[in-house]
Amino acid sequence: MGTSSRHDVTSTAAHALLLLLVLMLWPSVAADPGFSCGPSSPSRSLPFCDRSLPASRRAADLVSRMTVAEKVSQMGDEAAGVPRLGVPAYKYWSEGLHGLAFWGHGLRFDGAVRGVTSFPQVLLTAASFDEGLWFRIGQAIGREARALYNLGQAEGLTIWSPNVNIFRDPRWGRGQETPGEDPATAGKYAVAFVRGIQGSSPAGGAAPAPLQASACCKHATAYDLEDWNGVQRYNFDARVTARDLADTFNPPFRSCVVDGGATCVMCAYTVVNGVPACASSDLLTRTFRGEWGLDGYVASDCDAVAIMRDAQRYAPTPEDTVAVALKAGLDLNCGTYTQEHGIAAIRQGKMSEKDVDKALTNLFAVRMRLGHFDGDPRGSKPYGGLGAADVCTAEHRSLALEAAQDGIVLLKNDVGILPLDRSAVGSAAVIGHNADNPLVLSGNYFGPACETTTPLKGLQSYVKNVRFLAGCNSAACGFAATGQAAALASSSEYVFLFMGLSQDQEKEGLDRTSLLLPGKQQSLITAVASAAKRPVILVLLTGGPVDITFAQSNPKIGAILWAGYPGQAGGLAIARVLFGDHNPSGRLPVTWYPEDFTKVPMTDMRMRADPATGYPGRSYRFYTGKTVYKFGYGLSYSKFSHQLVTGGKNPAPNTSLLAGLLAASTDTASYYHVDDIGDDGCEKLKFPAEVEVENHGPMDGKHSVLMFLRWPNATDGRPSSQLIGFRSQHLKAGEKASVRIDVSPCEHFSRAREDGKMVIDRGSHFLMVGKDEWEISFEA
Repeated sequence: MGTSSRHDVTSTAAHALLLLLVLMLWPSVAADPGFSCGPSSPSRSLPFCDRSLPASRRAADLVSRMTVAEKVSQMGDEAAGVPRLGVPAYKYWSEGLHGLAFWGHGLRFDGAVRGVTSFPQVLLTAASFDEGLWFRIGQAIGREARALYNLGQAEGLTIWSPNVNIFRDPRWGRGQETPGEDPATAGKYAVAFVRGIQGSSPAGGAAPAPLQASACCKHATAYDLEDWNGVQRYNFDARVTARDLADTFNPPFRSCVVDGGATCVMCAYTVVNGVPACASSDLLTRTFRGEWGLDGYVASDCDAVAIMRDAQRYAPTPEDTVAVALKAGLDLNCGTYTQEHGIAAIRQGKMSEKDVDKALTNLFAVRMRLGHFDGDPRGSKPYGGLGAADVCTAEHRSLALEAAQDGIVLLKNDVGILPLDRSAVGSAAVIGHNADNPLVLSGNYFGPACETTTPLKGLQSYVKNVRFLAGCNSAACGFAATGQAAALASSSEYVFLFMGLSQDQEKEGLDRTSLLLPGKQQSLITAVASAAKRPVILVLLTGGPVDITFAQSNPKIGAILWAGYPGQAGGLAIARVLFGDHNPSGRLPVTWYPEDFTKVPMTDMRMRADPATGYPGRSYRFYTGKTVYKFGYGLSYSKFSHQLVTGGKNPAPNTSLLAGLLAASTDTASYYHVDDIGDDGCEKLKFPAEVEVENHGPMDGKHSVLMFLRWPNATDGRPSSQLIGFRSQHLKAGEKASVRIDVSPCEHFSRAREDGKMVIDRGSHFLMVGKDEWEISFEA
């Protein structure tokens, strides 16, 4: 989701505090959920109330009974009611990025439910590399949304989450909302989260009826810039190659729709190669619906249609702008622009009533699938019984803790300073602006957490004698109490530093200009470490990566943890990791670049390096420069080993079916076209890869097995390596286990040509797990 002047949420902390105060003081409001086709509905005998008919047919019948004015009134995120047909008003915009959120118009927290489960910000959750965990989080958010709907606290069940844009540049303010820089990880996250929130099974299959909630994958496509060097997301023309669209920016959205069954895709503000995303028929119609088979609706980012004229000057008049977007395949405009100018556009012949009918049929079909036209939802299975008791349950609170624990990444642990023995820690100094700030735990797009444990509170549950000093006046750290902090450190047995960023450095509408810790944070950390009796422990709460080279190389900083924005249970999760009640298993879902990377313009969308100009490329797949930490890095308190099993247990793919597929021309004789192999052929090429994993101790713990593919060389635009699959496995100390990763050569062995066509090279491909490799020859 985006914001403009109509939905300005840039003062995140101030708005959140105000909302929380209002909720504390506001009297409880009881209400009934909105629905149609109940016993007293004037339309109960009409076809659109007939549950035996397909949703699309019911939707078409309803739309056919509306006047033009009634139709146009449905084309914004706040859709008017149609009383004569028994259709209530509806609000499409609700958010559930990592828990139900204040943002949007569809949810209220002023009734029986005043707090919801606040899970970690997405980037930290992605660090778990655990699809099952991602599914359960989506499932919990969808369940809580349904509960609010039954209580009359939700005027819609269309949740505009997840954000599966690629975290292309480390300075991007919204990278925290995404699953990271890798398209395969983002795609798998999208599938798991969407299936969970919509009420599907983890394995997929037929779409549930009714949907638990509707998920919307955003923001398609190539959107990853807020405001850099005078270039804003509203006027940025992203020049993106067909190759980068094919193998980096679009795959997560394809997975979201094709495998996850998402019922909505949101188009971004971005202009892509001269055409606004929300005006691109190639994207919205040919790709979303034609190639991917979207069964749902296409929404615009907020005010994106107005921005197409006012900022991007893509069409001459408001009526032309509305018509261009609708004809391209847009169904819903977040905002009022289409509602304001739709009738005039029809009257002027810019678009037809049939164009409107098509869009509304897509919208109402999703509302039909949500059960909003099946009578009172409180009397329907399987969600009718959900209520206040199903929000912030013990299970959901435990899940929030699990997600935070499993995402935390141990970056440094010199001489095994961690885990700590709680009986040996008599006194501790806790220093840092992020130690006792509940808001920093949530990142952005959050709601009222039902409970919150800050890092300071988490440590106080383990250590009795704790003294606290903020050290910095804020994350900006324009002022640092360095002398006071050093004195406190020198008089304490152990020192914990909770530093990092906040939404004042990175958020929607705000990109960073530096990768260093802000202000005087670095000098404060160094001074405290120098004064401390023993090596200090540094915990970083950030969204995006930071250059902490100074801390890597400082022997007085004994351990470093990255804890992202860890949600309501973040403080307890951190403490449990520090004291060994949880063995850290998180692995970085993004590359941590050095400060020198900020010389690269954010506006350069190229993923691949260009040695001729010194352009270093982006992400672990193409970046050729130095790193602070690599993608997938993360330490554990245990030693794990893994080995690819070759031979009988891991049969190579049957490539005999490829005979005859090689093109006759010599320029294509070195590869196979994925399109030529076809769906059936691709299915037959799939094979399992088995990995034996062993925990050598000394602690029980989870381990994420990451399997990569590499080509014999990284020439002709090939990635240096590509993650193709992962599994998270819990092992007791001394235990062995086998994990299976299903390999699909059409998906995993293919690479994008310059024209975006996907091909599989003939010859050797190498599956890699750590330093272990398995060579597979791909020949007919």
